[in-house]
Amino acid sequence: MKHLALPVRDQERSRRFYETHFGFGAQPARRYDDDVLMLYNADGFSLALGPTDEPIHPPNFLHFGIGLASPDEVRAFRDRLVADGVTLVEEWEEPEYVSVKCLDPDGYVVEAAWEPHHQPSVPKPFADDGSRADQQQHGGGA
Repeated sequence: MKHLALPVRDQERSRRFYETHFGFGAQPARRYDDDVLMLYNADGFSLALGPTDEPIHPPNFLHFGIGLASPDEVRAFRDRLVADGVTLVEEWEEPEYVSVKCLDPDGYVVEAAWEPHHQPSVPKPFADDGSRADQQQHGGGA
């Protein structure tokens, strides 16, 4: 899968969230004629943020996420989410699975996880020094 489309109440708020925390600033965002805002990560995955005025009520089980390369990366990612005031909804710490799930601005559950038999499907969203990986690749910026 290389694409996910989400209805959102505030595209710029959602854009900041996904660029800041999940690496969706790898390419310039693109706005289409139908007002869909498309974000891209370094792996070529596209996230379409479509405007809606309707209430958003994702079902309980619905979630999506990224894989990270180690349990320590998941723990460090969790610490950054907490420091940024992002609401956490679930954490798992087992020998074969480490995960953190958080809420995006519209209440979608987004996960970052490690499993030894799965390699990350996207580059890690942060560099080892805690800075955003996309900022290092593109010379910084906000």
